[in-house]
Amino acid sequence: MQTTKRTGPTNIVVRKTIRILRSAANKNNAPIWRYVAELIDRPRRLRVAVNISKINRYTEDGDIVVVPGKVLGAGTIDHPVTVAALGFSEQAVEKIRAAGGKVMHILQLVEENPRGSRVKIII
Repeated sequence: MQTTKRTGPTNIVVRKTIRILRSAANKNNAPIWRYVAELIDRPRRLRVAVNISKINRYTEDGDIVVVPGKVLGAGTIDHPVTVAALGFSEQAVEKIRAAGGKVMHILQLVEENPRGSRVKIII
């Protein structure tokens, strides 16, 4: 008997995140969540890693940001933003919270904002 090799993410949390994002995109007519799911469904070596400095450069006070990957702690941030991602380094969490911002998993943001309105994707 020949078995086929599994493709796509093997991490159960990542698979669940992709499934819920696609469901939310269909249910709420929000193509942003489908696009985020496509970005997460890439091979791990191609997944996004964004530094705090990039978030600081492309956001303004009070923005909501989605990073379809991991947020790293290089650089500084000087204004409060809400950042949703698959993962965060400890330094990144400390710096975002020190600036008055909020850190969450992507699924928490989908629950709070099912339509995906006023959300920026940083890749």
